[in-house]
Amino acid sequence: MAWVKPGAEFAELLASFERSAWRWECQGTYREPDEREPLQAWRNGRPDYSFMDPWLDQIRRQRAEGKRFERVRLLTDPPTEYLRWLFGFTHLNVDAGEDIRWIGERQARELDAPSYDFYLLDDLKVAVLHFDENGVSGAELTDHPDTVAEHRRWRDRVWPVAVPHDMQFEPTTRSP
Repeated sequence: MAWVKPGAEFAELLASFERSAWRWECQGTYREPDEREPLQAWRNGRPDYSFMDPWLDQIRRQRAEGKRFERVRLLTDPPTEYLRWLFGFTHLNVDAGEDIRWIGERQARELDAPSYDFYLLDDLKVAVLHFDENGVSGAELTDHPDTVAEHRRWRDRVWPVAVPHDMQFEPTTRSP
């Protein structure tokens, strides 16, 4: 297992896949430093999502190269403030080419989904994300066949039942 550091090394990992990146996102709150000011601006009624521009540009480039980027986000019950904020601009990710879906917390538990975030890259590698008070602290990267197969099974369980973001459910009133 290799350790991937946050920052440039992690960004390179997310730029290096050849066909597909699939993300399981199950934290109710993420503490990424570059999100602190935008979240506060949203709280103050002045949403500014320009911090997303580099990510959205990357997704557009990858989509133009024929790469897929998909993710399922767990929706806590009740939704956290962070998830309500995230929901408000997820359409930007979708417009850039990401296929983002949501699954309710209860349903995820029933499907025995993991309680940690991970990326499945090209169905060949798994990057298990680790977090601290400043967001992503790194990722454990493995291509061990048993680990990859286990994470594929989790993806194959949650993906078909997760609700596509463009279904426009409202997380403050109902969950998928």
